[in-house]
Amino acid sequence: MLTEQEKLDSLTRLGIELSQINDLDILMERVLTRARQFANADAGSIYIRQEDWLNFSYTQNDTLQKKLPRNEKLIYSTFKIPIDTKSIAGYVAATGRTLNIRDVYRLETTLPYHFSKRFDETAGYKTQSVLTIPLENSNRNILGILQIINTQDDEGRITEFSHRDELMMHHFASVAAVALERAQMTRALILRMIRMAEMRDPRETGPHVNRVAGFAVEIYEQWALRHHIDRKVIDKSRDVLRMAAMLHDVGKVATSDLILKKPARLNADEYEDMKQHTIQGARLFMQQQSDFDEAAGIVALNHHERWDGKGYPGHVDFRTGLPIKGYTLPDGSVRGKQGNEIPLFGRIVALADVFDALSTKRTYKEAWDESDIRQQIEKNAGTHFDPELVEIFFSRYEMLRSIQKRYTEEA
Repeated sequence: MLTEQEKLDSLTRLGIELSQINDLDILMERVLTRARQFANADAGSIYIRQEDWLNFSYTQNDTLQKKLPRNEKLIYSTFKIPIDTKSIAGYVAATGRTLNIRDVYRLETTLPYHFSKRFDETAGYKTQSVLTIPLENSNRNILGILQIINTQDDEGRITEFSHRDELMMHHFASVAAVALERAQMTRALILRMIRMAEMRDPRETGPHVNRVAGFAVEIYEQWALRHHIDRKVIDKSRDVLRMAAMLHDVGKVATSDLILKKPARLNADEYEDMKQHTIQGARLFMQQQSDFDEAAGIVALNHHERWDGKGYPGHVDFRTGLPIKGYTLPDGSVRGKQGNEIPLFGRIVALADVFDALSTKRTYKEAWDESDIRQQIEKNAGTHFDPELVEIFFSRYEMLRSIQKRYTEEA
């Protein structure tokens, strides 16, 4: 539990801390974590506004988390609620007014909003005190809702949020909203690049790249924990990897429509041209000015490499497209990268991309049966995929499926 001085000190550093996070999902996770620390809240959620709806985007719950094995995460359902005065979050979004409720089970029946017991009954949890705050930009537009639940005293007893808690969280929310708006702009720019690629290749959709990015971050975090990577490094890497993974196929903007939209199997020459999208994608990030540029270039170049060395583009200088000296085979072709020669981010996105491709219905194919997908991934451990990453993949399979449901093609 933070002291009052620690809270004040943290508030002064909050803007700097949040400004260093670029990805929207990673930012929401950090905002919710910090908000709960400020108010010593057991749980909390963030809702992001999308037109006249609030999307339930992220949640944390210490009580439920403690029931899980170490390094496991809560799997939660995604849903949306209308912005109206019938629910607590909807009321705050509709009116812009903060609600500080001592006990949600004792709300007066004359109030326009009510508390839904559905989550508590399903999860076996007891919500009591709730502080719900609008996240507003400088123009007073509602970006989302921050809701923290069950503040605790020094002895761990649930109590009500104080007036001071409310004042401090208003300041927190104003800082968080600035970071949230910036992260939303960054996400929008990335998705515009994706839509540009989608104009060329209908398979490259926003939900697809969000799923691949979500899978990649989940697999990376478990790999990093296994290898005892410092938490600060993990957090920074998750941020850049998520954005980089979304742009893994952006190089297809340079590929001919005759190839991308060909209804039949590509011939040998066409396949060679198509493989150039890895090099073209890496070239987009050639003038590296940030860790994101470096990560995006690595992912674009390496996500079609294979663990057994039979992938592409292999050991080439992406600036020129020519083979790197010493890596040309007798037939003049380029030797593929194999094993740990393939950068970690490339190995991770290779697995994430194939998993989503197999799982998703497209105009040219049906989604594979789940048992067939699992069998295919397992069969390709040690050939197409890094076997350790496949092991992690199966250990996090339920979480990966929940990410898949969060970003549907209809969303």
